[in-house]
Amino acid sequence: MADLVIHIIVPVAIFAFIAGFTLFAVYAERKIAGFVQDRLGPMETGKYGLIQTLADILKLLQKEFITPSAADRVLFALAPIVIFVAVFIGFSVVPWAPDFIPANTNTGLFFIMAIVAIDAIGILMAGWGSNNKYSLLGSIRAIAQMVSYELPVGLSLIAAVMITQTLNLNDIAYLQGIASPEQIYFMGFWNVTDVGGIFAWHIFQAPHLLIVYAIFFIASLAECNRAPFDIPEAESELIGGFHTEYGGIKFAFLFLAEYAMMFLVAILGVVIFLGGWNSPLPNIGSLRLADWTTGLGWGITWTLLKSLTIVGIQMWIRWTLPRFRADQLMTLCWKVLIPLAFVCLAISGLWRILVML
Repeated sequence: MADLVIHIIVPVAIFAFIAGFTLFAVYAERKIAGFVQDRLGPMETGKYGLIQTLADILKLLQKEFITPSAADRVLFALAPIVIFVAVFIGFSVVPWAPDFIPANTNTGLFFIMAIVAIDAIGILMAGWGSNNKYSLLGSIRAIAQMVSYELPVGLSLIAAVMITQTLNLNDIAYLQGIASPEQIYFMGFWNVTDVGGIFAWHIFQAPHLLIVYAIFFIASLAECNRAPFDIPEAESELIGGFHTEYGGIKFAFLFLAEYAMMFLVAILGVVIFLGGWNSPLPNIGSLRLADWTTGLGWGITWTLLKSLTIVGIQMWIRWTLPRFRADQLMTLCWKVLIPLAFVCLAISGLWRILVML
C-alpha cells in the first residue's frame, strides 16, 4: 500500500510542479518580452498582471472541444496526450537533490533520450491528423528539425558520459561535489575534491566540456522548437504550425508540453554539466560553504535556481534573436554542431586516457 501511495503521489507532484512552472514561466516570458521590447507586458489582470496567465488557463479549460470535420479524430485527439506524456515521463529519472529521485536507474540518461524522442511521433500525429496544410507543413518541419538536432544532443551527452563513465544521472551529480566517490580535478590538474563548489562542475573538470555544453544548449533549443529555431510554429508563415487547429484543453496540453520540455532540457544540462544539486559555493579554508549548503533542502534549491536561470536565458534568446531560415537551421546542425560534437567526442576519449587514468 505504501508503494502504491508513493507511485501515485510522485506523478501527481511532478504534474503539479509542471503546471505551476508553466503558469510562472508564461508570465515571466511576457514580462521579459516586455522588457526587451521596452513595454510593460501584462498589467491589468491582478497587480502587475500576476493573474493574467491564470485567467488565460481558465479560459482554455472552459472552451468547447472542437474537432475539424475533415480531421482524423483518433490521431487529432491522441496527439496532445502523446506529446505531453513523452515529456512528462522524462522527469521520472531526474535527480532533484542527493538521492531524491523518482526512479534511480543506471540507464537514466539513455531513458530520457529514448522516451523524449516519442515527442516527434506526437507532433507528426498532430500535423497529419489535423488535415490542414499549415499543420502538416509545421509537423514536417518539426520532425526534420528534431531528428537532425537529436544527433548533436546525443553526441554532446556521449562526450560527457565518456568523462563520467556512467549513465546514472544521480551518480553524475555526485561526481561534481564534495561527496564525490572519485577525485575531482579542476581542468585536470588542481584537486578540488574537498573544495567543491563551481570548481567541481563538469564544464570546469575538462575544458572542452564547456564547448560540449554550448552544443547541447543550442541543440536543445531546437529540440524544444524555441526561437531562433521556431520555424515549425512560425506564425508569419504557418499561422501556428502543427497546433493550428487545436484549442481549449488540447492546446493547453501542447502548451504544457512545450514549457515542460524547456525545463526538462534545462535541468538535464544542469545535472550533467553544471553541478546538479551540488552547491556552487566552494569551501575556502575554514569557511566551509559547500559543506553548509548541501542536503535535501539546499539540493532542491540549487537545482531549481540553476534550472530556472537556464530557462530565463532561453526566454531572453527568444526575444533577442531573429528566426533562422530552414536552410540556415540545417546548415548549423549538419555543418557546424555535428562536426564540432565529433571533435569533442574525440577529445573526451583522449582526455580520459591521457589525463584521468
